[in-house]
Amino acid sequence: MRQSAAVLCQDKQSLATLQTSLDHLGIELKACRSLKDALESVMSGRSTTLIVDFDMAGAEDAVRMATLLPGSQRPSLLGVSTHSWLGEGKAFQSGVSRILYKPFDEDLVKDAIKIGTRAAKRSQRKSERHQLKTLVYLDLESGTVPAISIDIGEHGLAVQALDALPVVSNVAFRCVLPGSRIFFTGHADVMWASEQGRAGLFFSKLTPATRKHLNDWLSKRSHHRKDSMRHLLPPAHTHVAFAAMEEDLTEAR
Repeated sequence: MRQSAAVLCQDKQSLATLQTSLDHLGIELKACRSLKDALESVMSGRSTTLIVDFDMAGAEDAVRMATLLPGSQRPSLLGVSTHSWLGEGKAFQSGVSRILYKPFDEDLVKDAIKIGTRAAKRSQRKSERHQLKTLVYLDLESGTVPAISIDIGEHGLAVQALDALPVVSNVAFRCVLPGSRIFFTGHADVMWASEQGRAGLFFSKLTPATRKHLNDWLSKRSHHRKDSMRHLLPPAHTHVAFAAMEEDLTEAR
């Protein structure tokens, strides 16, 4: 299968240079219109390189989300930007391996992609395949928030978002189960959340058909016990906010 690069960029001159450079390397350019498109292309395995234009809103978030992925899914990360980024360090802090400043030439692009691709392949070889993650969308009052799955079990899922999630009930979620084409959707309660964006969600509503899909998916993963709760619990020595269960118990008494 031909390699592809997910490109989050709207600058016509930069796109033309990237297109020519990628063609010479035998890599297909996949133009992405949003953070969602770019991340889904990377996490599905269709794109092994992610190129972002830091002059675009949301580009930094795309890179930060990509750096949360395990080695088996983490793409080669390349940034492009104007010289206004020079000296600020924000682009490097987000996780890109190299930044090309506009206007850049084809040779620089090809060298950067070759180096980044080799590094990404080394990381992927060291990572276990069963670590595959998926993109989970949470429908909050403030809007839809993307997060990376940490683990999915019979009773719930643990996720990592860019920012802290609110501890709320009956949150609609949707994702594709890792390593499959099964669309998984339902409602869950956020039982705990850390300031670093990690959270544990316990399923509050799944349809019988969805529950069956989940159980079938879990049964095919021998490394994963169906009743495992370990990854749904908060990390040790981490400050987290919990759902107000004690108050409910007091009122019930």
